[in-house]
Amino acid sequence: MPGSRLDTRPTLALLALLCVPAESSQNGPVAQGVGSPPAKGALAYNVQWRLIDAGKARLRWSAGIQPAHPGWQLDLHLESTGLVSKLYKVNDDYTANLGGDYCVQNTHTTAREGSRQRETVVHFDPESKKASYLERDLVTHATLLAKETDIPACVHDVIGGMLFLKTLHLEPGHSTQVPVSDGKKTVSAKIAAQQREQIKVPAGTFKTIRYEAFLFNNVLYRRDGHLYIWLSDDARKLPVRLQVRLRFAIGTITFELEKEDKT
Repeated sequence: MPGSRLDTRPTLALLALLCVPAESSQNGPVAQGVGSPPAKGALAYNVQWRLIDAGKARLRWSAGIQPAHPGWQLDLHLESTGLVSKLYKVNDDYTANLGGDYCVQNTHTTAREGSRQRETVVHFDPESKKASYLERDLVTHATLLAKETDIPACVHDVIGGMLFLKTLHLEPGHSTQVPVSDGKKTVSAKIAAQQREQIKVPAGTFKTIRYEAFLFNNVLYRRDGHLYIWLSDDARKLPVRLQVRLRFAIGTITFELEKEDKT
């Protein structure tokens, strides 16, 4: 945010409900629901930073069109607006391709944040159980980081598991462990259902369940912080509010649902 270099990895992680695989081990009752997400759709969010309108985000998903290769494509666009955009302009695009089992296959990120312009490509190979990570500077074309890391046969990026989450039911007081990777690091992250709450966002008033995804504090991200997500307490399980709370230098970033596009 202004006065500090913005790291969008935690921001992308906000859409992290992330990552709940069918194979994950649970220490509480998780029931697989019937049905699957719509073949395509989109969610639009207003982004606030310290209670100031700071940006817009739009998440789209679509099912694969080849029956022999089922899967999903997710596209996230994030941009700053208003005063924040004048102080620190952000224009980021993130694409993830998932298999029919919601395991991530590859991701592509283009991050334009202030004077910083980066492109990151990650390929996940379930056969070799390796992730290859390549980050380069879009201005100088220099390679900033290239590395290979070990992954399990099925791993999730920080937003792709949201589609699968729509088929699960995790009751408050229970949690699950899930494999999550950003290409540089792979962890088994805890997702905990905490409590039921009724909240109001631009899209309306919703009964929700609040979850916490434990990705900060040297889990996937080194920053000290907390990541919360509120899902509608119904069959749709819409991510109604997403919030990351970091130390004072950055503070709290909140995504609130403005509109759901079912077409």
